[in-house]
Amino acid sequence: MYRFLFNSTRNRNWLTILLLLAVGLSFPMAAGASKKKKADASPAPEVGPRKFGFDPKKLVWPSPPNIGRVRWVDYFAGAKIDYTPAANAKPKASWMDRLAGGQSETEKINPKNFPFQMIGPYGIAIDSKSMVYVADQRVGAIFIFNTETRDCQMIRNGIEAHFGWINGLAIDDDDRLFVSDGKMHRVLIFNTKHEVENQITEGLVDPVGLAIDTTNRFLYVVDTQQDQVIVYDADTLKLLRRIGTGGKNHFLTTPGDFGAPQGVALDQDGNVYVTDTLNNRVEIFDADGNFISEFGKHGDGPGYLARPKGIAVDSDGHIWVADQVEDRLQVFNRDGQLLTYIGSGHGELPGQFKSLTGVAVDKHNRVFTTEQEPGRLQVFRYVTDAQAAEEKAKRVEELQKAADRRQKAASQPQDKPAEATPQATPAAAAPQNISGPAKAPGQ
Repeated sequence: MYRFLFNSTRNRNWLTILLLLAVGLSFPMAAGASKKKKADASPAPEVGPRKFGFDPKKLVWPSPPNIGRVRWVDYFAGAKIDYTPAANAKPKASWMDRLAGGQSETEKINPKNFPFQMIGPYGIAIDSKSMVYVADQRVGAIFIFNTETRDCQMIRNGIEAHFGWINGLAIDDDDRLFVSDGKMHRVLIFNTKHEVENQITEGLVDPVGLAIDTTNRFLYVVDTQQDQVIVYDADTLKLLRRIGTGGKNHFLTTPGDFGAPQGVALDQDGNVYVTDTLNNRVEIFDADGNFISEFGKHGDGPGYLARPKGIAVDSDGHIWVADQVEDRLQVFNRDGQLLTYIGSGHGELPGQFKSLTGVAVDKHNRVFTTEQEPGRLQVFRYVTDAQAAEEKAKRVEELQKAADRRQKAASQPQDKPAEATPQATPAAAAPQNISGPAKAPGQ
């Protein structure tokens, strides 16, 4: 009996010790939980698209002290994505959905409002409202960007239209949209409501680049496989003529012929500019299809061409050529002289390119480019010849004013310093003149 009492007392002592230890350990755990709650309450890191470590809007070509002729503005990669978390937690899937491994209705992707991103953008066109249209070959859709609000509309394969492999775009003065489809061997025409109203199939095999002469009412279609530029009436859609010799399997190098041409553009006089891709040159024709001139040599340095694709002509008549192999956007004059270029090496930073394909210039002197590797549309601002001349005159005026101020300061008489008495200051301790002669700027 005494043994039983002794054992019971000892057991109670051990239980008391264990209880005290448990209570003591609970305090630091509670404190840790409190700290964890405070840490969890701190704001989560901002989630969103990648930001650059510098201000890309300061990029200009050519570099200072030259007068900048091209400035970087912005880029677009697709429809806007809402990165903010939902106000309410998403509803849980039903037990049947979980059992089947499916998703609830709210978790399922709705292709009609899904924020598509560009994967393989190619052709570019701008309508009268400055909306920018981009044909994406791999997504199978046309992205329509409002560059001010960054809103995005779409013309999608299987929903608003039926596409095979879309390439080039063009928009006429009535805002009709022309879309070349190489796989379907046709050019589709959309009205202002983005509804298909007609198509061109006559004489087409592989339509790529498009351009519209709104004055002469010509539609130019580059057919890469046929090595020709086919001209149609922009209103009746009837085939009028062909530029270049077809059926030679890209082997012709003679002036006026092509080797797998890709892009086409027009100037204000109706002249036609074509990128002769395999021949690494640009050929120029008049509005009647007569050969005028050519420029371009194969090479990997600035001023040379290596598989040029997109082409555009600005308001000053300068020719913008997108070089896919070298990822370089080059600007030439009519004689083929290089004026400036954008892109050094291959990259995804602003002002760099990866698989550069398309280029377009609108009436507001905005320059748009498309790349297929990052899947984006870059926007630049072109400084016209008149604006550059005004900037040059302003700089000359400022330099002249500075020179006049220096001349005026040099012509004014200098006050003579008072003579110090020998008793006042020792000669060795006299103040020294450290200003020296006036220096010219840059010395």
